[in-house]
Amino acid sequence: MTDAEHDANLRTVILTGASRGIGHATVRRFSAEGWRIITCSRDAIPEACKADPNWTRHIPTDLGDRDSVAAFIEEANEALDGNPLNALVNNAAVSPKTAFKERLGVLNGDIDLWRQVFELNFFTPLTLSRGLAGALGKGARTAGGAIVNITSIAGHAIHPFAGSAYSTSKAGLSALTREMAVEFAQLGVRVNAVAPGEIATEMIGPEYEPLITRIPMQRMGTPAEVAGAVFQLCNPDFSYVTGTEIFVTGGQHMY
Repeated sequence: MTDAEHDANLRTVILTGASRGIGHATVRRFSAEGWRIITCSRDAIPEACKADPNWTRHIPTDLGDRDSVAAFIEEANEALDGNPLNALVNNAAVSPKTAFKERLGVLNGDIDLWRQVFELNFFTPLTLSRGLAGALGKGARTAGGAIVNITSIAGHAIHPFAGSAYSTSKAGLSALTREMAVEFAQLGVRVNAVAPGEIATEMIGPEYEPLITRIPMQRMGTPAEVAGAVFQLCNPDFSYVTGTEIFVTGGQHMY
């Protein structure tokens, strides 16, 4: 097999917000399964990951800036070099607080901050999906093409810590997932979402502990458990699943 044939046979995933938490765990899962990985985030690659032979390229990107997103799409398509893209995972998001570290609600905070939240949490996944649609369509004709949007339990019910801007942007992303599933089906590309609940990442503080009483499984989830759901939605076993949203919440979303 030539190098070109080998490259063409590799499955490739592009993942945003890869430097920590759920994004980092998802990269590790895809790498363990032998996928080639292209990532982006505002941060550099963690040192421990630079030795990973499947981590093909990391592109530092400000996903809240339209010009930076456009540059990322161009560089990512160049990195693919005409080869198919088998999965796009829209993971990067922001949930800011007010200047007084309060929950950003409807009646407080700067309205421009709301626009920044929607730019990253809603418009960037839309822009990336459109910009990479051609490569995803190629993936669909080979080993399969899929998009997974990371939404949130906060997009479906009032959350004590997630602000209104974050929650409504994630609710919008849930709706966008359904709309995309219909349109991208014409390309053979499946579009689904994963909605995490309380996941034990660097972002979680002691104030989240009381929420465990509202989780039937009586514990927080792990980033690896979210990564497992994302991976399954991208593999051929789920080839007839599109337009759905999987809740990784330990049952919390039922309340």
